Amino acid sequence: MERAKTYENIALQASEVDSSAAKTSLEAYKKVVELDLNKKGEPGKSSKDAQNALSGAEGTSLFNAFVKQGAEKYQAKNLAGALEMFKLAQEVNKKDTTAALYGGIAAQQIDKKDEAKTQFESYIANGGKDPSVFYGLAQLYRADNNYDKAIEALNKGLEKSPNNKDLKSEVVNILLASGREDQAINELTALTKADPSNVQNLVNLGILYDNTNSKTVAKIKEIQGKLGSGTSKTATLTKSLDSEKEKVQVYDGEVKRISALLKKQPSSADLKRQLADVNSKKKESLTAITGLEADLKTAAAAAEGNASSGKALADTLAMLKEKQKMASKEAMANYEKVLTLDAANYDALYNLGVFYYNEAVQIKSEVDNMSMTEYQQRGKEVEGRVCGRFKKAKPYFEKAIQVKDEAEAKENLTTVNSILEQFAGKGVACTEE
Repeated sequence: MERAKTYENIALQASEVDSSAAKTSLEAYKKVVELDLNKKGEPGKSSKDAQNALSGAEGTSLFNAFVKQGAEKYQAKNLAGALEMFKLAQEVNKKDTTAALYGGIAAQQIDKKDEAKTQFESYIANGGKDPSVFYGLAQLYRADNNYDKAIEALNKGLEKSPNNKDLKSEVVNILLASGREDQAINELTALTKADPSNVQNLVNLGILYDNTNSKTVAKIKEIQGKLGSGTSKTATLTKSLDSEKEKVQVYDGEVKRISALLKKQPSSADLKRQLADVNSKKKESLTAITGLEADLKTAAAAAEGNASSGKALADTLAMLKEKQKMASKEAMANYEKVLTLDAANYDALYNLGVFYYNEAVQIKSEVDNMSMTEYQQRGKEVEGRVCGRFKKAKPYFEKAIQVKDEAEAKENLTTVNSILEQFAGKGVACTEE
């Protein structure tokens, strides 16, 4: 017992004598508990006093000895030693938050991530409220792609600090990282309503809707391709089949012609060679016809069998088009809100420029896929809309460059100017909707 108290005092008052004195004190107290038993095996007075010290009872100082020596080791950059002391302090007082907090920080700094999680979780379980701990714990889980645990940690933090902006924003970031964009939009929408003058939240919400718009456009193209693939395949096979049948008719005519000549010149080697060549080509076409007819039959059966799935795809396509229209509208609205609050916001300016640029490219694909007849009928009108979108993009890129001299904006502006010059050269009138 004297040894335990002596080393406890060294830890509290003279650490330079022994920087790990608290550990020696701990072991001595444990030895007292082991040895001080009466004949019935019950603890004596010293054993009870030692047990009080080991459990951090009121009036005892062993816990403080560990925390003090842990802090000293931390300050001396001995982080592994500091972590050991803070963990031992928690053995003495299992409900403490101080040792758990600094234990987590020390573990994090020496890249003991699992230990850091354990320490921070202990801090939280014991009632700790520091928002930075909840944030740091979420980052640790996020690094392991354990997004559910990361969000759980942030939500616990928000229970303690409901108005903490960093915790709220990080929930959105992690939802995005885990691919839950719709949920992230809901969270960020709530943030913008709570703080409508927060420009960054509005920018981020615009970007979220922008991303949703782009992804939905890609899905729409994919489904449109699937819906058109069956009809396209049948049409291609039918066209090929008709071509081979026409060849057979030509070959039949040649066979009759050459056969008639052979009757007049039965010994002509050249005519015999020509007849054999034509019959060989006719045989190839007949074989091709057999194969094409089989393929066409299979394609027709598949198209018929996919009628129900085609309807499902058509329903999905309609839903996606509505979603894309909404996302496009919301992206624009949020970027415009940003510019009413901060007319020189580079992100909003650049993203609006890109938005109109991409719309122009999308409309231009209609022109690229037109037949000559279609182009003559409405090609100029569609090109006017393309030109109008590029013209709308131009001032946003120009203003963005004035705010920040970024290569991406300058490259896009150069492309837009070049395209507008080409339209002007062709006499296309830009139509701004």
